[in-house]
Amino acid sequence: MMAVPTLVTAALLVAVGVVGYFQQDPGPDGKVSPTALIPAAVGAVLAACGLLAFNPKLRKHAMHFAAVVGLIGFLGGFMPIQRQIKNTGTFDPLKPSAVSGELMIVICAVFVGLCVNSFIQARKARERAAVGPTV
Repeated sequence: MMAVPTLVTAALLVAVGVVGYFQQDPGPDGKVSPTALIPAAVGAVLAACGLLAFNPKLRKHAMHFAAVVGLIGFLGGFMPIQRQIKNTGTFDPLKPSAVSGELMIVICAVFVGLCVNSFIQARKARERAAVGPTV
């Protein structure tokens, strides 16, 4: 069951977003960018999916939606990296926005991999149940 790994992934993404938000340097106007909280927003959606997955009637839909959100999170993790390269012409992997993006990429990639594996295992289990017991 993927509900617990989904909640763990959600907690990790929320932590990445909150830490990234408070570690960024204020801009020239003294404000920090709320875009640093994007990993936390993805984590919040995954948390909702994880909680819904505890209901057997909603599990399949919640987990498929969570996998899509994880894939979007994976792709979205490249945005701060791409933005940094576009703005500066170089890439500093230790810049806080890049670290947040890198962590989001890794966390979401592992989560999507776990989801795909879970979907494959569930399908195999359904196929075995449809065939019946082997003697």
